[in-house]
Amino acid sequence: MSVQVILREPVEHLGRRGDVVKVANGYARNYLLPRKLALPVTEANRRRVDRDRVVADAHDAEEKQAAEAFAERLNGVVCVIVRRVGENDIMYGSVTSSDVAACLAGQSIEVDRRKIKLDEPLKQLGAHSVPVKVHREVTATVTVRIVKEGASNEDDDVAESGDAKSETASPDESPASAAD
Repeated sequence: MSVQVILREPVEHLGRRGDVVKVANGYARNYLLPRKLALPVTEANRRRVDRDRVVADAHDAEEKQAAEAFAERLNGVVCVIVRRVGENDIMYGSVTSSDVAACLAGQSIEVDRRKIKLDEPLKQLGAHSVPVKVHREVTATVTVRIVKEGASNEDDDVAESGDAKSETASPDESPASAAD
């Protein structure tokens, strides 16, 4: 059995604010209605959502503008992450969204690790473009360079290009060896 509801907030893969959507009864009763993401379809609720939409659209425009400015700042960032490698330049472990978030935090850029969209952890040395979802409509791209421990020629290339740079040590290294 399904029920129609009016969305009060945008719901990913379902619709935008003010849309009338048909969803499963349990989804509406157990998820959308308790979280105040939707209202049952009535004429009074339609008028209420229309009034709320005007205020929310202005607020969303401000949020999007701030997100675009933050995305511009993120687009130029290069994170250099140092990892130990074995024979044939095969990495021990991988680089995850938490590692990228820590690298960005080292550059005074706070990004929640859940907003860093890695399909799977990075397991190859070199430069990788990593998308960061700043806003539901704005996505920035951060360049993550994974270099092997003890290799200074890649680090010099980044420093010469003038890009921002940050190094993080792998979790199994001691702080004394990371400072070398």
